[in-house]
Amino acid sequence: QVQLVESGGGLVQAGGSLTLSCAASGRTFSPYYMGWFRQAPGEERKFVATVYWFSGYTSYADYVKGRFTISRDTTKNTMYLQMNSLKPEDTAVYYCAVRSTSGRDYEDWGQGTQVTVSS
Repeated sequence: QVQLVESGGGLVQAGGSLTLSCAASGRTFSPYYMGWFRQAPGEERKFVATVYWFSGYTSYADYVKGRFTISRDTTKNTMYLQMNSLKPEDTAVYYCAVRSTSGRDYEDWGQGTQVTVSS
């Protein structure tokens, strides 16, 4: 019903920056909040950040706070994750997800974009 497509991943050296995008499309799009998650090889998926669509309220995992900034453009149905001071430990597949106003927690997920940080 709602399709999410991540983009902006790539290879960057430690200390560098990347900005990820998550574009939402579909017949209807009525988000309550959207979020970013990541999954490193051999690890479980972990929460990164979330942004409430209407208010713009943001929340971050402690391990990215101060380095990453989540935002959204409501006119483009797009969410962003600006990542600065990247570390090799940030290497992972990054996924975006959305909870609709009528849904329960995250219910739609993108296919992910690879972020690789070299040392």
